[in-house]
Amino acid sequence: MRGPQRPGSPDDGRQPLELTELTAFVGRSSELAELAGMLETARLVTVTGVGGVGKSRLAARAAARWASGDASREVPAARAESRAWVRVELAAVRDPQFVAYAVVEALGLTDHTTREPAETLLAQLAGRRMLLVLDGFEHLVEAGAELVAELLRRLPELRVLAVGRRPLGLTGERLFPLGPLAEDEAVELFADRALQHGPEVGDCPEVRELCRRLEGIPLAVELAAGRLRALSPAQVLQRLDDRFRLLTGGGRDALPRHQTLRTAIGWSHELCTPAERLLWARLSVFARTFDLEAAEYVCSGDGLDAEDVLDVLSELLAQSVLSREETPAGPRYRMLDTVRDYGADWLEATGDAARLRRRHRDWFLGLATWGELDWFSPRQREVAARVDAELPNLRAALEFCLTEPEEAHLGQYLAGSLWFCWVGCGRLSEGRRWLERSVELDSEYEQSRLKALWVLGYVAILQGDTVPALGTLRECREQAEGAGDATAVAYAEHRIGCLALVTDDMARAETLLRSALERYQEIGELNSNVLMGQVELAMTRAFQGDLADAVRLCEDVRRVCEDHGERWARSYALYVLAYAAWQDGDPVRARELLADCLVNAHAFHDLLGSVLALELLALVTATQGDPAEAAVLQGAASRIWPSVGLPLFGSAYFNVPHELCEATAREALGDARYEECVREGGRLDRATAVSRALGQDGVRRTAGARRTARPAPTGPQRTNRPETQTRRLARPAGPGGETAG
Repeated sequence: MRGPQRPGSPDDGRQPLELTELTAFVGRSSELAELAGMLETARLVTVTGVGGVGKSRLAARAAARWASGDASREVPAARAESRAWVRVELAAVRDPQFVAYAVVEALGLTDHTTREPAETLLAQLAGRRMLLVLDGFEHLVEAGAELVAELLRRLPELRVLAVGRRPLGLTGERLFPLGPLAEDEAVELFADRALQHGPEVGDCPEVRELCRRLEGIPLAVELAAGRLRALSPAQVLQRLDDRFRLLTGGGRDALPRHQTLRTAIGWSHELCTPAERLLWARLSVFARTFDLEAAEYVCSGDGLDAEDVLDVLSELLAQSVLSREETPAGPRYRMLDTVRDYGADWLEATGDAARLRRRHRDWFLGLATWGELDWFSPRQREVAARVDAELPNLRAALEFCLTEPEEAHLGQYLAGSLWFCWVGCGRLSEGRRWLERSVELDSEYEQSRLKALWVLGYVAILQGDTVPALGTLRECREQAEGAGDATAVAYAEHRIGCLALVTDDMARAETLLRSALERYQEIGELNSNVLMGQVELAMTRAFQGDLADAVRLCEDVRRVCEDHGERWARSYALYVLAYAAWQDGDPVRARELLADCLVNAHAFHDLLGSVLALELLALVTATQGDPAEAAVLQGAASRIWPSVGLPLFGSAYFNVPHELCEATAREALGDARYEECVREGGRLDRATAVSRALGQDGVRRTAGARRTARPAPTGPQRTNRPETQTRRLARPAGPGGETAG
C-alpha cells in the first residue's frame, strides 16, 4: 500500500492540488486563521458559500496549515510531523458508487481484493492522523455524508474538511460560511491578476467600484481582470455596469450573489469572440482536465477548424476561463466547475451536446485502443501516466456508453480494452464494476462482449474470487467456440489455465496454458498477455520440479520484452530468474534481478509484484547473513498482503520459502528479536519499504559472498530432491501482475 503523504511528496505520484491554488492566494488572513483553528477542535468542518467565492483555495491553505501544526502552538512537533492531508475532487464524479473510489484514488491507495473501497479506507487509514478535504460534494450529498459518517465513526484520528455549496447535514458538523472578499482584498486580487495579464493597475476609483459591483466574488474579479489586455478598468466597469442595469431593470439594486457571479460569467462570455464562445461550450464535455490533442479532436468542426483550436484556447487561458497545469502526462487544461456549468448550458442550448459527447466518447475509445497496443512497447510508463490523468474522462465515456441506447457494445469494448488499466495499474475493484455492468447489457456485437467477459474473469481471479471467475470464463469460451472467435477462445483458455495454476492444479494448468500459447501462435497474437502466459507456464514447470525449463521459458520472455521495450511482464520473468539464481547459490545475482523487478512493480502500482519481490528479497537477505533485515522485510510484506488477498495465497507453494526465511531469522535472532524486527517492518509504508529493500534509505546491508550455501531451517525439513526444492516457487502473475488468493 502506498501510505498517505503530504501533497507533492515523491511517493504521492499525484499533485492533489494545482500549484496556482496555493501560490495565487490573496487576502483571507483572518478567515484562514479561523478555519485552521476550527480544524484543531472539530473533526468535521464544512466550508459553504456560492460558487467562485474561493472555498477551495481557502480550504487548501487551511489544510496545509493544519498539517504543519501552525494552527496551534500546543501541537508537539512530533505529532505535527505525523499529520498529512489530501484533497479529493468530487466535481467530476457522477455516480454515487464512485465517491469512495475517488477518495481511494486521491490517497494513492491500491487494493486488489474484493472488499469495498470504504473498507479499504478503513483498513489503510487506521491510526493515521489524516485530513481529507472533500471538494465539490454538493451533487453527491447523500453518498458523501454516508461515507464521511462511517469514516469518522471508525477512524478516531481522521478529520474531514468538506467544501461545497451546502452542508453534509451530519451530527457534529461545524459550518464555516465563506463570504466575499473585503473591498481592499478584492482590489488587491484584481491588481494581482491584472499584472498577470500585462497591465499594472493601481488603487483607483474605477477599480474599487468594479470590485464593489462584483461584490468581491474572487472568480468574478479574476474574470474581469482577464479583460484588461483590451480594455481599461473604466471600460470594463462601464460594460459590466450596462449588463447589471439590464438585469435590474435600470436600477442600482443589488443582485443575489449567485446571480452576480453568473452575470459576471455571462458578461465575460459575451465579450468572447464567436469562436471563443463555441470552444468554451464544447470544452464543457470534458471531465476535470484535458490536453490539447483531445480538445483539437473533440471540439473542432462545424465552425471551428482543428488548426484554430490552439489559438482560441490560448485566448480563453488569457481570460482566466481556463487554467493550465503541469502533470506527469504533460500540460493539461482545467475549467472551473462554475465556468464549465455555464458552458454546458450553452452547449445544450445549441442542440449540439449529444454530438459532442459522442466525439468525446470516440476520442477516449481511441485512447484506450492506443493504450492497449502501446502497453506492449517502450511507452508502457507513458501509457500508465496518460491513463491516470484521463481516468475522469474515461469514466465519463464509459458512463455514456453504458447508459445510452445502442451504445452497449462500445461500453463493452472500452471496458475490455482497458484491461491494462484495471490489471496493470492497480485498479481491479473499479475495473470489475465497469466490466460487470457492461456484460449485463445485451449487445449485437458478440466480440466486444466476449472480450469484456475474459477480462472480467481474469480480474476476478486476481481478486481471489475463483468461483465467479470460472463461471465467467466458461461462458466466454463456450460462446466464443460457438461464434468461431479464435481470439476469445485463446484468452478464455489462458485464463482458465491461470485459474488452475492459482488453485494448485499444476498438471491441468500446464495443459491449458500450453494449448493457449499454441492458439496465440496460430492467430499471430503477441503482447504482454501472451508473455505472461509463458511466465505462468514456466511456473507450472518450476512447481513440478523442472527449474531448468522454467529458466529457459523466462529467459525467452525476457529477451522478447527487451526487444519490445516491455517492462512489466519482464519483471515477472526476472522474479522467476531471481528464484533460480538463489537456488543456484548466487544471492548477489538474485538480489540484482529482484531489485530490477521491484522497481518496475512499484512504478506500476503492482502490489503483487512488489510483495513477492519483497518476500524473496527477505529470503536472499537472510541467506546473505542479515537475519534482522530479513525479518524487517517480512514485516513490510505482511503489511502489503491484506491489500492483495490471503497472505501467501494460503498456498503450500508460496509458504515454504517464507517459512525458510522465518526459520533462519528466528534461529539467528531468537523469537523476541525476530518479532521486534517484523513489527518494525510492519510500520513501513510501501514506498518506504521499497526504498529500504533497494538500499536507498542509508541503512547498511550485509554483502554476501558471490556464491554461498543456502541456510537450512530448524523448522520444516528440506530435502535435496529437485522437485521439493523448486515446487515452492511463487504462483504466476497475469498481465496485472497479481495472482489470486
